[in-house]
Amino acid sequence: MPVLDSSDPRASFREGLKVGIPFSVAAGLVSLSFGVVARDVGFSAWAAIIMSLIVFAGSAQFASVAILAGGGNPVAAIAAASLMNSRFLPMGAALAPSLPGGRWKRAAQGQAVVDASWAVAARPDGSFDRWKLFGTTAPQFLMWQLGTIAGAFGGDLVGDLDRLGLDAIYPAFFVAILIPELHDRDRVGVALAGAAIALALVSFTPAGVPILVASTAALWGLRRRAA
Repeated sequence: MPVLDSSDPRASFREGLKVGIPFSVAAGLVSLSFGVVARDVGFSAWAAIIMSLIVFAGSAQFASVAILAGGGNPVAAIAAASLMNSRFLPMGAALAPSLPGGRWKRAAQGQAVVDASWAVAARPDGSFDRWKLFGTTAPQFLMWQLGTIAGAFGGDLVGDLDRLGLDAIYPAFFVAILIPELHDRDRVGVALAGAAIALALVSFTPAGVPILVASTAALWGLRRRAA
């Protein structure tokens, strides 16, 4: 039986917008760096912009660009992006009961899922506030596009990304999402186990694999909770 929102949609959306503003600032800076890097590896400005508009997923976009920069072919880049974005399958499955409508309507609403919004919209009972999800995603989507445009067309003005510290924004973004979830020892243990798995695999496995394999640490957390 679907667990649908009973909260006030307008209030939830406004709350989501408020929560989403800090994430949108980070998204704008990360997408700025994406626009610059994409141009550096041979993307046209419009190709970078269209990719951000359609994909709207930093990890997938950076993975694709990294493979192309390393001499990989477009098929490998697309495969890497698909692998990185496969994390949205279980996220979408968890969200689906909180979305009204038929299959296509729920699929359309699911396009608003990004990591920060999904985490913010989650309720303790396992359901999701869909309007808070939409509100949190809206400013992030806007800033992701504006940042990409600025990076793609104004990359020469940005200069060296490492010197400006933009290379640290992407991992800091995910740390900011993770910290509020670490309010008990089981979750801390899952996070540490996932980090250890990812670090062990990152040096010799393809992009996306360390994250996916590290996510299996969550199964240990679920087992402990069910016990």
